[in-house]
Amino acid sequence: MEHQNHPLICDPTEGICGTPNSTNTQKNAQQNSQKLITIVYFTDPICSSCWGIEPQLRKLKLEYGSSVQIDYRMGGLLPDWSYNNGGISKPSDVAHHWDEVSHYYDMPIDGDVWLTDPLSSSYPPSIAFKAAQLQDQDKALLFLRALREMVFLKKINISKWENMEVAAQSVGLNTKQLKTDYESKAKLLFEQDLKLAREYGVRGFPTLFFSNSAGEKEVVYGSKPYPFYETAILKLSPETKKSEYSKNWETLFSKYNSLTAKEFSELSGTPRTESEKLLNELAAKGILKKLTTKNGSIWTLIHNNH
Repeated sequence: MEHQNHPLICDPTEGICGTPNSTNTQKNAQQNSQKLITIVYFTDPICSSCWGIEPQLRKLKLEYGSSVQIDYRMGGLLPDWSYNNGGISKPSDVAHHWDEVSHYYDMPIDGDVWLTDPLSSSYPPSIAFKAAQLQDQDKALLFLRALREMVFLKKINISKWENMEVAAQSVGLNTKQLKTDYESKAKLLFEQDLKLAREYGVRGFPTLFFSNSAGEKEVVYGSKPYPFYETAILKLSPETKKSEYSKNWETLFSKYNSLTAKEFSELSGTPRTESEKLLNELAAKGILKKLTTKNGSIWTLIHNNH
């Protein structure tokens, strides 16, 4: 029985890896514990469909975060403008597409960034994200979210360092360290992500590869309604229990600093029209700050209120 403490032998009911009869102390048992499901998520900072699945992903983290580990990988959506892909050959072609996508996903996107200050490539913010991961995984995700809000809502060109730096500062990253890593190590990590995407046969984003400790896999390709992601988890790990979480606005805004009406609706379980009404009331009271684009709004918690 030399394998009895192998970390891949998990007891799903306990959420601890290692055999039930192992004599490890609780501390060691916790060190051996690992998430039941791993999701390798191929994404890109300027992928509008990836912005479209933010509500589903945020809900997934609230309900299954204790059992699921999400590994964010950069896929390299826009190397440069030297190629013509799907009728899009110049930045201005993207503007109209983004406006359409915004309505389709019910997530605010203003395509005008492609007319006013178009991005030359999505590689710089992708490399910056890899640099952020070297510093702090949690802050890296906040940084990615900040970059997305900049480009989709504020029409800010996130391929420029000075704009990435502002996003990094806003989430508490060390910008000096970020710049150093961005110009060195992070490039290699980004190349490794691109290589991994090729190995996985990724053809577009978002693509999420779910796997369990037995090596069984499920793939969810593209933006899908929440049950698709949940089903992938339950197929691979039927015993996984979803966590109940508090659905009031205070809790949701304490977990996620900013929410769109679609996100708030998805996370709180309130109908979409009511979610917008409630958010507007909170903004009117000065609790939330509302940013409105031509294609919808986002609400952010005002911290000096508390």
